[in-house]
Amino acid sequence: MSPKSAPDIVLIGAGIMSATLGVLLKELQPELTIEIFERLDVIAGESSDAWNNAGTGHSAFCELNYTPEKKDGSIDIGKAIKIAESFEISKEFWSFLVQAGCVNSPGNFIQSVPHMSFVWGEKNVEYLKKRQQALSANNLFKGMEYSEDQEVIRQWIPLVMEGRDPNEKVAATRMDAGTDINFGALTRSLIAYLQQQPGVHLHLEHEVRDLDQNEDGRWKLKVKDLKNGKKRTLQAKFVFIGAGGGSLPLLEKSDIEEGKGFGGFPVSGQWLVCKNQAIVERHAAKVYGKASVGAPPMSVPHLDTRMIDGKKALLFGPYAGFSTKFLKKGSWLDLPRSIKFNNIRPMLAAGLDNLPLTKYLIDQVRQSPEERLEALRDFLPDAKLEDWELEVAGQRVQVIKKDPEHGGILEFGTEVVSAADGSIAALLGASPGASTAVSIMLELLNKCFKKELATEAWRNKLLQMIPSYGKKLADDPEMLEQVRSWANNVLELKD
Repeated sequence: MSPKSAPDIVLIGAGIMSATLGVLLKELQPELTIEIFERLDVIAGESSDAWNNAGTGHSAFCELNYTPEKKDGSIDIGKAIKIAESFEISKEFWSFLVQAGCVNSPGNFIQSVPHMSFVWGEKNVEYLKKRQQALSANNLFKGMEYSEDQEVIRQWIPLVMEGRDPNEKVAATRMDAGTDINFGALTRSLIAYLQQQPGVHLHLEHEVRDLDQNEDGRWKLKVKDLKNGKKRTLQAKFVFIGAGGGSLPLLEKSDIEEGKGFGGFPVSGQWLVCKNQAIVERHAAKVYGKASVGAPPMSVPHLDTRMIDGKKALLFGPYAGFSTKFLKKGSWLDLPRSIKFNNIRPMLAAGLDNLPLTKYLIDQVRQSPEERLEALRDFLPDAKLEDWELEVAGQRVQVIKKDPEHGGILEFGTEVVSAADGSIAALLGASPGASTAVSIMLELLNKCFKKELATEAWRNKLLQMIPSYGKKLADDPEMLEQVRSWANNVLELKD
């Protein structure tokens, strides 16, 4: 079938977000026509790619930045609960797709890998113990083990304990329910399924250069074929800007009132990748520590067992860095070009408030191989430089938004920005992004497809795809046990 010049839906970016929204919409309303535009020559080439994404299956089991310590010493678990619930919803949706034959073998994109937190020093040990006690009281975190015994921890993660001072105060938590996810492989499976559906067309090496809203509410998009330089124009009822770091410039071009005042702060990353397979085989966990003072959340250090394209890998990092690019394959002019009259005050205010972060990122860029090895040795005391090589990780753009008190604030989450008429939406931000893609897209449906979502047909279909839809799993242990057991069985995960 030939591409449509007036599709119902345009998805900008062929990453996990666009793929998830496309499948949801096509399942809810099969007659919809969808055009997908991706500027690269591959699917999931930026943030969704396995080497550019933490792949943790962020479920808040091990990420300490999701459970901050309050001034009174108690642990705030609100964000952790929200993320854990969202991840269970993602698992439900993926399970539906596997059972329906829309996605092939789940082992191609998801594996069981224990999630662990590991800390050292009396103060951090005290924090981790309180965290485990607070989380274990909620059914989402049932089964979280805790130990300060070096011998127990050695059984869990022998490499991390080798060469460590036997008198050092350490502690660890462990959740066997953790996962590793290749979001690149998952995205490619979702896009492949979409391409089999009538009325869906994918265009690689096509860049959306501009978009304007017509008087009738439709969006007029100007697209350039990067292979031959040809330009085309099309009209769409609904546009989703899911272009990762490239979303902000397109949101600015849309000129919608809701998008004004937003800015972006780019953060790049690097991994140390183990090239000694004997070491890789001796570690089987995702081990997260505490971030350095001033470090952004995406720079929380972790020693990470990964399955990438069928091969086991071991990564440490990510080491943060500063770049003015909004995409890994973007332009050095991305940041200066994003500064507009309506967002200059929030960006300047956020910049002044976050000078220590900027210094931290620049210091990270200037690190020597020996300095990187020193950070790795906090996790692997016996690590040797010759066993590791540096690889560039993904590029993220953190959200800067208007704030009445500070003028502008830097946020480390994801944000759906949509027009009042529901005709266009953009996704800004980073972690935990991919792992909570289904919940984020459900939020988008609630903002942009309210009328359709109110129909019995859509609600029944959503309940078929996501059995817990409309319920809070944290408050319903029976439903949680039911859907978690079903999803783990379908996805071939440890129960």
